[in-house]
Amino acid sequence: MANIREVDAILEIVRIFPLKSDNGNEILHVMGDIDPLRDIEIINLELILADLETVIKRKNNITKEVRKGDKEFILEDEALTKLIPVFESGKLANTIDFSEKEMEKVKQLSLLTMKPFIYGLNKRAGSENLDTANPEIFKELTDYIESMGSRFVVIDAKVEHELKDFEGEEKEMFRKELGGEDDGINKLIEEGYKLLGLDTYFTTGEDETRAWTIKKGSTAPVAGMAIHTDFKDKFIRAEVVFWKDLLEAGSYGEARAKGKVRTEGKDYIVKNGDVIEFKI
Repeated sequence: MANIREVDAILEIVRIFPLKSDNGNEILHVMGDIDPLRDIEIINLELILADLETVIKRKNNITKEVRKGDKEFILEDEALTKLIPVFESGKLANTIDFSEKEMEKVKQLSLLTMKPFIYGLNKRAGSENLDTANPEIFKELTDYIESMGSRFVVIDAKVEHELKDFEGEEKEMFRKELGGEDDGINKLIEEGYKLLGLDTYFTTGEDETRAWTIKKGSTAPVAGMAIHTDFKDKFIRAEVVFWKDLLEAGSYGEARAKGKVRTEGKDYIVKNGDVIEFKI
């Protein structure tokens, strides 16, 4: 649990494929049957109980300060008090509307159920459809996830596991052999970036092309810090071209000749897919 508290979001992998495979072999489930909604509720209950213990412990620790009338601790105690009945009803902390000041207090506890969730719905390996044990259960499951304001992605975890040691064309060749045209991993990455508010920009040259992950809405000097922290203070300007325009042009020089390369200053907000050359 301590390791999970350090993450920015939680991905729960939930089985949706049936007990028996196409060849008749059984892939057992610890509960004896397939009920993904039940599985989610069990996992979430463990997280809720851990958070409830954290909240109760914190409330006990600040009792003396609350009795003294310390306004900051009174505010924190009120926020913690809101959490307890929510946990007792089996709901997550991220379903509560806290005030801005209350949220500041709650964030200090790094509660597990305050984090955003993505649910990875694990389908049968190589299956082109959802192939759930029960379509009605799948509908109930996705409705439940969406009602919590969470995201879900259907993935093929087994195919992805089989391909983890391969790269490039070899990986795609084996993917087709395994019957996994789309294992959902790219979609999972996209949803993860959306959830965490991240964008990607690129730098490119003769030796390599690299992708850099930044917070959405970052200015050019701040985005440059992903490469080196000095870029923020030493930033002069940035030459920017959209990746698709660069590929269509074939080179920086050709893209510049076509007017696709722009010069941007310190206030420029980097866009997802920008290719940037920093001038420092």
